[in-house]
Amino acid sequence: MTFAKPDFDALAKSVRGYTETPRRLAGNIPTVAITPVVDGRTGAYESNVEKTWRMTERVYNLITSKVKLPDGTPVRVVVAPEIVYGARTGAIAQEYYTKEGVSANIWVSRSWAYSDELMSVCQGIGSTEWQQAAYGLNQTDRPGAVWLKAFCAAMDEKERPIFSIYNPDLESEDGDLSPFVEDRLLRFARAAAAVAEMRGKNYLSVGGVSMGIIGSDVRRNMMLNYLGMGSVSVDMVAVKGRMDNGFYDHDELERAFEFMKDRFAIDFGKGDRPQPPDDLLRDCIRMTLIVRDMMIGNKVLADPEVGKKQGFKADVEHAQGYNAIASGTQGQRAWTDLYPNFDVAESILNSSFDWNGFRSAFIVATENDSKNAVGMLVANLLTGLPQLFADIRTNWTVDSVREATGEDISAIAPGGFIDKRNSGAGALDYAVDVISMVTKEDIDIFEVADALRSNKELQQILMDEAIKGNTYCAAALEYFLGDGLSSHYRTPGGIPMTAYRYNVVGDMLTCSVVEGETVELPETVADHVSNRTDPTWPETFWAPFDMTSFDYMSIIGPNHDGNSFGLIGADMITVNAMLRIPIDFHNVTEDQIFRPTMWDRFGGDDFKVCERLGPLYK
Repeated sequence: MTFAKPDFDALAKSVRGYTETPRRLAGNIPTVAITPVVDGRTGAYESNVEKTWRMTERVYNLITSKVKLPDGTPVRVVVAPEIVYGARTGAIAQEYYTKEGVSANIWVSRSWAYSDELMSVCQGIGSTEWQQAAYGLNQTDRPGAVWLKAFCAAMDEKERPIFSIYNPDLESEDGDLSPFVEDRLLRFARAAAAVAEMRGKNYLSVGGVSMGIIGSDVRRNMMLNYLGMGSVSVDMVAVKGRMDNGFYDHDELERAFEFMKDRFAIDFGKGDRPQPPDDLLRDCIRMTLIVRDMMIGNKVLADPEVGKKQGFKADVEHAQGYNAIASGTQGQRAWTDLYPNFDVAESILNSSFDWNGFRSAFIVATENDSKNAVGMLVANLLTGLPQLFADIRTNWTVDSVREATGEDISAIAPGGFIDKRNSGAGALDYAVDVISMVTKEDIDIFEVADALRSNKELQQILMDEAIKGNTYCAAALEYFLGDGLSSHYRTPGGIPMTAYRYNVVGDMLTCSVVEGETVELPETVADHVSNRTDPTWPETFWAPFDMTSFDYMSIIGPNHDGNSFGLIGADMITVNAMLRIPIDFHNVTEDQIFRPTMWDRFGGDDFKVCERLGPLYK
């Protein structure tokens, strides 16, 4: 076998340019392998081959049709070139998967197959960073369960976490997979795709620590060891430099300016302000374009002809951006004492649309709270939907509401509610009940996201309703001396919503995840709560399930949390098990928790097994 030598002479004379990629960020599409296995003995193999492939086909069809990335890209699924039944066929599969960029694998069997001996050459097919699951058929004529238990035991002994999928009831091989098996396969595939999509991307820190908030301290080794991500730090002077040098798409600025002026209600405030209204709005949009360009790059900025026409100097290096899958802006106070705040940038980028139309949301954390950005990123990758960054502002009990307003909310929120109020930068989608907008039927949040991605009429309704529900309000000058425009809305009640927060204790990362629902308060109560804080900021009133709001307020860690449409607590627990991040606080029922079998060997103690295994990439 020979390999072609690169033409180094030609390469040495090459001129760099801006290389476009099929997707927003550079990197592999997450790829899941399906590996069918059987008993290799003559006769046993032949009697199983047809039904094993049919079983594999059902798994393939499920994942390819249901599992998508936030931008709508389907997760790639590849299948072993042949059924694996021994060391050599396992090595052939390993070679193929390596070429295909596989990052997760689902073993499938309806029968007995060799377990440890079968995998001895290829060590479980894949590196230790691969996510592994095994689905054994629950039937009586063939012992798929016997193989499943033997194989998972072998993986446990090797300290290679594997998710075991086994239906509670006997299965039929005619027709679709059982709902239980479907749920487990999809949860595994979505979580594994989220893990793979993060790997090799970056967190962009625009500025440093905001007002001493510990969440703003970007822990580079934490990002690397737990998430497989890099970190890029850019001083905030880089934003000002791009503004001053006109290093942004001027045509897009004008298009965005007209969109914002025409579509949104904007209250620029009264009295003396730092700058005229139109100048303020243009600066806010400039900042939005610049943060986005630094995250994902912009080919326009590398084009000398465009630069000459628009008045900036094209620069190939700076046009590249930082391949950032998430970011945060320091804002307060190094920037906001002098210049407009980042509320427009954060609210627009975190939403599912802008002046260019519907698109997948970006992840941009207020005050550079990178730990909250991690949660927003994970939940966004799981659901495909925008995420809500919020202050955990105030806990209101039934008694405190009655004392303040005379109203009784015991029938609405018997355990009280949390006033979640971002300082002006909440994703605009949270002005709308996205779930009810899509359907009145009981469907999961993943189907809601898929319906939005595939239906332009729904996308237009969402954009129209979100714009209608939002007002951009002038910043409070006592906080933001440089002014700004804050998105203001009130999230409708009755929306299932999951809150989450990543926490750092020493060098350990943990996660809290709590399911709940937004609360529709009487207008007099909502207005009173709003005016007690800042009525120009977006507000979401939320109550957790199976606990009081005080319980949540007492146990949740920092001052910020992230929030997602839908009940995704079980999915968050699964993805954190893959990353070896223990869950410190949750209200997910035991029957929904899906973790690798190794957790059972540690008595279900999440902290013990995560400590034993260590972070995924360390």
